Amino acid sequence: MSGVTGLPGLAVTATGLCLFAAAVALARRGRTPEEGARRDRASLLGIGIQGLGFVIVATGPIRVALDPLAASAIGKAILTAVCLGAALALFLWARQTMGRNWSIVARTRMDHALVTAGPFAHVRHPIYTAIGLLLVGVALGLGHEPRLVAALPVYALGTWLRVRIEERLLRMQFGRTYDAYAARVNRFVPLVF
Repeated sequence: MSGVTGLPGLAVTATGLCLFAAAVALARRGRTPEEGARRDRASLLGIGIQGLGFVIVATGPIRVALDPLAASAIGKAILTAVCLGAALALFLWARQTMGRNWSIVARTRMDHALVTAGPFAHVRHPIYTAIGLLLVGVALGLGHEPRLVAALPVYALGTWLRVRIEERLLRMQFGRTYDAYAARVNRFVPLVF
């Protein structure tokens, strides 16, 4: 039932968002700027635009179905849990695989390694795929699926800005090695895109 949610969906959404926020906060804990890091703060614009996609799906009235145990309410909660669970699992896997290379703002370090293992063997930007799944999960959980028509292109624009900056930094650091990796691994969805 598009445009309507249930209490189970709202509970799953709140739980999923809290877990994802905690995962990001834990990933950032204890991080200090490295000497010789090459940063591009222009990626902050991309982060802001991606965030606008979340504002689009998260705002507006929420219509809650009266029966929390209705099949539609339970079904939507399950779909929401799948999206949010997949987003969290993919983020954690990618973050663990990246190790010290991970940061929120685009940058490379002097000892930066080109990560091609784990989820990076399948897609070049698994964290953006995870955040896209988070966006879809939030829309489902709040009953705001129609808002994805506007939110997904906004999120895609912010992601494109960030990817362009990150890939430029990686090409500067790794040259042909990165080009060869990019030629064999898609950006966001294995074998598709």
